Amino acid sequence: MSQELPPLNALRAFEAAARLESVSQAAEQLHVTHGAVSRQIRALEEHLGLALFVKEGRGVKLTDAGIRLRDASGEAFERLRTVCAELQQGRAEAPFVLACPGSLLARWFIPRLDRLQRELPELRLQLSASEGELDPRRAGVDATLWFAEPPWPADMQVFTLAAERIGPVLSPRYARFAELHRAAPAALLNEPLLHTSSRPQAWPSWAASQGLDPAALRLGQGFEHLYYLLEAAAAGLGVAIAPQQLVADDLAGGRLVAPWGFVETSARLALWVPARRLDKRAQLLADWLRGELGG
Repeated sequence: MSQELPPLNALRAFEAAARLESVSQAAEQLHVTHGAVSRQIRALEEHLGLALFVKEGRGVKLTDAGIRLRDASGEAFERLRTVCAELQQGRAEAPFVLACPGSLLARWFIPRLDRLQRELPELRLQLSASEGELDPRRAGVDATLWFAEPPWPADMQVFTLAAERIGPVLSPRYARFAELHRAAPAALLNEPLLHTSSRPQAWPSWAASQGLDPAALRLGQGFEHLYYLLEAAAAGLGVAIAPQQLVADDLAGGRLVAPWGFVETSARLALWVPARRLDKRAQLLADWLRGELGG
């Protein structure tokens, strides 16, 4: 005798038919045909080696074995439904954990956090910042917001939000501001440029986009993180380079100036969500972020 459980679809079809006392109603509830339910019940009877229903007039009646299985399967499916509902409720009530680079969090996200909480109160956002290499597949993280280049991995749902645009920025407090802010991009070849180890290709990429020789760049003070790099630029210590989104508020407030504008890179600011953990709140957040970014 087989000790394996019967196929779940067969048990589900039987449980519905037995509970509703009707194959037709079971088919309607399960969104399948009458014949499909009948075939599943026959397959279950063959698996068990006994009859679960017998004909009675124009309908069917449960056998003693069918009654036992109805009670057991009904209890099991009801328990499953209850637990699944509890799990879904628990997930809905849990905070939505968003990971992002600390520089993006401090310079762009936090200034907009109050508005997000007012407009999406159901999100219950919890932020996780890191300046190291982010892992969008990390356990405990619902989504990751960062700049990355396509192609996107198949196991991630990626909501693209905006193109990355980078450019040099400096403060009006910088000693050579008066000479530089009206100068051509080539003038930066004579400057000891502020840079960060987290984006070593930023200056060379920008130089190439301006028709300048990246090898002619002079790198000055370096910083481990982009946040510190931009704070140094705002303090008047030199010329830095950064994504436009991260300096938007500084530009609007006059803390920084971007005399040479910004150029688009191949990277995109995107919200990454593991496909297996896709949450409807991710779409809400992505739509809100696009609105904030003007996308």
